Amino acid sequence: MKITSRDNKFLELVNQNKGILYRISRLYGETEADREDLFQEILLNLWKGFASFRNESKFSTWMYRIALNTCITAYRKSSKKFSTLSVQEKHNQIADKHDNPDYHEEISLLYLAISKLDKLEKAIIILYLEERSYEEIAEITGITPNHAGVKISRIKSKLKQFLNNENI
Repeated sequence: MKITSRDNKFLELVNQNKGILYRISRLYGETEADREDLFQEILLNLWKGFASFRNESKFSTWMYRIALNTCITAYRKSSKKFSTLSVQEKHNQIADKHDNPDYHEEISLLYLAISKLDKLEKAIIILYLEERSYEEIAEITGITPNHAGVKISRIKSKLKQFLNNENI
């Protein structure tokens, strides 16, 4: 099988942005097997759609859209709702340079709170935490930039409520 320049370009772009795939898969997959399946499904959908990618947006923006749509489609097809890992499992998965145990606990609790959001809210907050602009968030999720701002504000309030009540 001959590898083309298109194949090389695809591999290069995916490798530059693979962290997106890991984060999205981790948040939407219940088990390690679910996460691996989602990762593979996202890659397949990216490959299928790569010929239609016209560089009208950043590759990472297009990748987010494909990844989130893949996860949402899998969620809808599934007879069970993707659930979350325990705090301890989340804590063990977070690769972080900080050695402060309080920091790890806070990150774990944040991930747990995020997992309680609905699929659109989860997608929006992931993009917000990745420091995407309202315009990029809007483009990826299919909402207006103003609506993205409103949703982010509401999601932040919801997360604060989750974290303050500790009813996660």
